[in-house]
Amino acid sequence: MRNLNGEQVLMRIFVGESDKSQGKPLYQVLVEMLRREKIAGATVFRGILGFGANSHLHTAHILRLSQDLPIAIEVVDSQENIDRILPEIELVMKDGLITVEKVKVLRYTAGQ
Repeated sequence: MRNLNGEQVLMRIFVGESDKSQGKPLYQVLVEMLRREKIAGATVFRGILGFGANSHLHTAHILRLSQDLPIAIEVVDSQENIDRILPEIELVMKDGLITVEKVKVLRYTAGQ
């Protein structure tokens, strides 16, 4: 296991649940790519309400059954690894938002 302590980078990728790439959900393609490229870790969050650049409201409200809820993927790794993988991410994304910020990693461990 790699050592990942101190100042690192948090990248957030925002896409829609219905976004596809290679016939699969985009978030799944991205996480599989990140894992294959040995990025330290990624987590996918499904939102209940949101809107993006086109201002279309995506909601989980029972009266408005949406098949396109907001999805956020959080990735933490070194600046070098984020910079290395970013061009590949941009190749498969058509729409969405990517943000990057510095974070302080206090603990990164795996169970036995």
